[in-house]
Amino acid sequence: MTNREIRTLPLKYADIYPSAPLLNSDAMERQSAAGLMSVRYFQAEPDRMPEEVFEEHHVLLNLQTEEHRVQNWRDGKLRDFVFRKDEVIVTPAGVRSGWQWHGPSDVIVITLDPAKVERFAQAELGMLLDPQQFKDLPQFSDADLCAAGVILRDALASNDMSSAVMFEAMSRVLLVKMLQKFGKRRAEDVELSARFTSRHYQRVLSYIQSRLDQTITVDELAAEAGMSSSHFARVFKETLGSTPMQYVMAYRIEQAMKMMENEQRPLGDIALACGFSDQAHFTRSFKQVVGMTPRAYRRSNPV
Repeated sequence: MTNREIRTLPLKYADIYPSAPLLNSDAMERQSAAGLMSVRYFQAEPDRMPEEVFEEHHVLLNLQTEEHRVQNWRDGKLRDFVFRKDEVIVTPAGVRSGWQWHGPSDVIVITLDPAKVERFAQAELGMLLDPQQFKDLPQFSDADLCAAGVILRDALASNDMSSAVMFEAMSRVLLVKMLQKFGKRRAEDVELSARFTSRHYQRVLSYIQSRLDQTITVDELAAEAGMSSSHFARVFKETLGSTPMQYVMAYRIEQAMKMMENEQRPLGDIALACGFSDQAHFTRSFKQVVGMTPRAYRRSNPV
């Protein structure tokens, strides 16, 4: 490796992109799957980026509806191709890469920490990753992966969708879909989890949001996703890392925290609005999840 390559390894993709991101997830408080990645959304006129080597994996999700010519220099080899909507390009860490695009770009760029992704894949999904696999599939079409990226982008753009619970869940959906392309797993396991798509998640989330003040069951969520209850519960946990009811509870508690920012709103009213049977039920559940009662939380987090 040359001295120049050693110096360029610490670079991050966003350091040299010719325009600032319109949206950026780095400002969000994150953990778990969301903590492994950064989500940036770019729109740029025809331009070029010099050849550099980066310390992170980069995943480009193309949202541009108009096909346009792109040139990509990859470890000294030129790829000259037409970039189409819903195509995904992966540039692994350590690969020297440069770009020139000949039409307006509209892309989501996901950056992934290689070591953290490898640990996540092994601990959470039982996958073993081979770095060569990222290099063997530089470009492919995946509308569902792009749809997951769009949901993450919209979460950054909309206050109504900027839920940390939702952002974490959708990050897991995207990461699992990505690792399915590269991780070594039994074929039947990949097929099982592949059946839960970002569109399934959108329908389930919308159902939870619209019925937050009501009782929600696994059977209802499964019906919304068009699956049997047992299969839905299995693929939901496989993809999102929690059971459907754990997710619903976390979402209820998070929404309650937001409502508690209004110091004039009674806790009993918040409890009912978030689907708890009464204030006592709300207090017990809140303490189990947060570690303190709603009243103590409100006192410790004054507006």
